[in-house]
Amino acid sequence: MTSRELMDKYGLIGYPLKHSFSVGYFNEKFVSEKIDATYINFEIPSITDFPDILAINPQLKGLNVTIPYKEQVIPYLDELGPNAKAIGAVNVIKFVREKGKKLKLIGYNSDILGFKQSIAPLLEEHHRKALILGTGGSSKAVFHGLQQLGVASVFVSRSPGKGLLYEEITPDVMREYSVIVNCTPVGMYPNIDIAPNIPYELVTEKHLLYDLLYNPDETLFLKWGKERGAVVKNGLEMLLLQAFESWNFWQSKI
Repeated sequence: MTSRELMDKYGLIGYPLKHSFSVGYFNEKFVSEKIDATYINFEIPSITDFPDILAINPQLKGLNVTIPYKEQVIPYLDELGPNAKAIGAVNVIKFVREKGKKLKLIGYNSDILGFKQSIAPLLEEHHRKALILGTGGSSKAVFHGLQQLGVASVFVSRSPGKGLLYEEITPDVMREYSVIVNCTPVGMYPNIDIAPNIPYELVTEKHLLYDLLYNPDETLFLKWGKERGAVVKNGLEMLLLQAFESWNFWQSKI
């Protein structure tokens, strides 16, 4: 075997992954900190391919998980951390390999930690209620993060029965819910000329608009919010913070 084949591996599972941030971040970290490891994108079209990734990569020490597998991967895991269990979504998998024992996979959620640390400095006294756009795995982390910060939230969806519908965002709703978090891919590169369907004309300087997207730096959602005087922030810092937390999970001595 070559030295590259023997070094520790980390990686990301999801689909698609062509705009992944993690592979560059971690490989740069490994080089700068002289860590003998590599980080690989595992772009799999179905979660049923997950066992194959494990079988052909015995040097794997940890994985990140992104759309659309943050919830679908859970049945393949042996254990969940407290946040992952409460949220019902996983974005970090720690591999525990003990001599003579079966490989153990533990799922964690670092999205909630990254999100909380990123948005907390922006919250003011009047930021008591939030609209969460989207109902996927990331939105669940945002919901629990806001809850832990004392902000009540409701989901906004295109599908009936999952929360408010977009057409139900009335002037009264906009006055009551002064935090709006976009957890959808709407507005992400290359589709930068679209934005979530909310009444931007009702956004005021009392609103805080947070977009989990970071490519482009300023989505239309943030641009139109800023034009109305709102405080705005993209998801880049959250991404960096959750990546840092991922590494902490992988290196912990659980």
